[in-house]
Amino acid sequence: MDEQYLTLAEIKELLLKEQSNRILTMEQSYALEHANKFAKLDAKDARKLVKELLDIEFMTEAIACKVVDLMPGHKDEMDSILLKERINLEDGAINQILDKVKQYL
Repeated sequence: MDEQYLTLAEIKELLLKEQSNRILTMEQSYALEHANKFAKLDAKDARKLVKELLDIEFMTEAIACKVVDLMPGHKDEMDSILLKERINLEDGAINQILDKVKQYL
């Protein structure tokens, strides 16, 4: 079984589709509530932004999905996302990421 990283918007879409077929479990209901509250893009735009972010050097799908979920607007926010991964990107790469994010806000 292959792993695939999903954005919050994509999870929201999957849970809404599943909700139309059956009653969601308590955990799934909480996840849907969270996705409704915090997903900033629709699933199509979220996946498109992930693909654009993957063109940037050192960007992984996991980090790209996290960026799309959080939609950082400032370098400090971007630094906090990268801190866990122990990646130090140059300001140019961070600015590229922030510019792509701004196009979707």
